[in-house]
Amino acid sequence: VQLQASGGGLVQAGGSLALSCAASGLTFNNYVMGWFRQAPGEEREFVSAISRNGGATYYTDSVRGRFTISRDNDKKMVYLQMNSLKPEDTAVFYCAAQVDSMSGYQPKSPRSYNYWGQGTLVTVSS
Repeated sequence: VQLQASGGGLVQAGGSLALSCAASGLTFNNYVMGWFRQAPGEEREFVSAISRNGGATYYTDSVRGRFTISRDNDKKMVYLQMNSLKPEDTAVFYCAAQVDSMSGYQPKSPRSYNYWGQGTLVTVSS
């Protein structure tokens, strides 16, 4: 299984970036997909997640209304559109995949995810 995140970069506060994550080696539409981030010296935190069919989305409060998660099951891709970026959004962003089992899923818990990508750095300057 491989998750390849891309799209990070340097942007000024108020700007936008679009992250992408390409998945391979898994039955993509069996997986909940999530985005997490980790700032220097901080723990990895939940950002957003999307259900198998895209019908349910989840956001941490600090990004709700600014970030939008989406997925394309045919292309095995998940996206995170980030608008109105703030310096406090600076972090390495990771995509992750969690199998949606019969017992359900925990979209916000990093320990519930089975696979992780390598991360892409987002830097927001003030």
